[in-house]
Amino acid sequence: MKHALTVDVEDYFQVSAFAPNINFQDWPNWPLRVERNTQALLELFEQKNVKGTFFVLGWVAERCPELIREIAKAGHEIASHGMTHQLVYSQKPEVFREETIASKKLIEDIIGQQVKGYRAASYSVTPKSLWALETLIDAGFEYDSSIFPVHHDRYGMPGAPLTIHTAQTVDQKQITEFPLTSANVMGRRLPVAGGGYFRIYPYFFTRMMLKRAAAEINQPFIFYLHPWEVDPDQPRIPGASALSRFRHYTNLKRCMPRLSQLLDDFEFTTVQDVIDTQRAQGTLTTFDYTTLEPRL
Repeated sequence: MKHALTVDVEDYFQVSAFAPNINFQDWPNWPLRVERNTQALLELFEQKNVKGTFFVLGWVAERCPELIREIAKAGHEIASHGMTHQLVYSQKPEVFREETIASKKLIEDIIGQQVKGYRAASYSVTPKSLWALETLIDAGFEYDSSIFPVHHDRYGMPGAPLTIHTAQTVDQKQITEFPLTSANVMGRRLPVAGGGYFRIYPYFFTRMMLKRAAAEINQPFIFYLHPWEVDPDQPRIPGASALSRFRHYTNLKRCMPRLSQLLDDFEFTTVQDVIDTQRAQGTLTTFDYTTLEPRL
């Protein structure tokens, strides 16, 4: 079974946890490290002969178009991570629509290919922002990977399906949803999809939980990482909370070796390849999100 390997292409100063400490207007004043870190991941993926999906932030694409072309040239799938990494539920629908359409067009113009997939900043498609799915459909996206079926202080949608499925909105529109991976641990859903969980959990536990998650749903899991997570020398953000520092900086030095081991322990491919395989096997069900959605 081939699982989905994904990279959210953003820089260390753009994470949502640091938004109280760094104004969006100040982003250009921070040293850009996303190019070197993404290239390190590209080198590892080439060494392991694996392809993945890179969810590219529009702000990064504007400043590093050659990097985005390099990713596409290497045979990886390019998807959208929005424009400015703002939490969806903190934006007005019209602002989200404008940014979403702009970032999709920007990336498509850079690589000369259609962008089919989307992932929201910090998985911020939640019950109070499910209207965003309709915007994605209207913008021409074919799949989304923004829903995390767990409890969390910043994101999460308990009760959402665990498997890849067709999401149906209040207007009877549909889009394929690839939810982030979680595992059942003593009756609770534990996030195990990657990122900070990958760095904080012991590696043996991550491997065990990913195997459990795939067996539970009888489908591939999805794994994610950010380029800044393989960069232990990144500048530290002054004034960040203890919780944010713990989530962001723990085990940065161990991330690249662990990732290398993960690529040896599992087989990976792009999100689109996994979706196409599951659709061909007839495993996709439909979930009506109007049962969860509070409307504006």
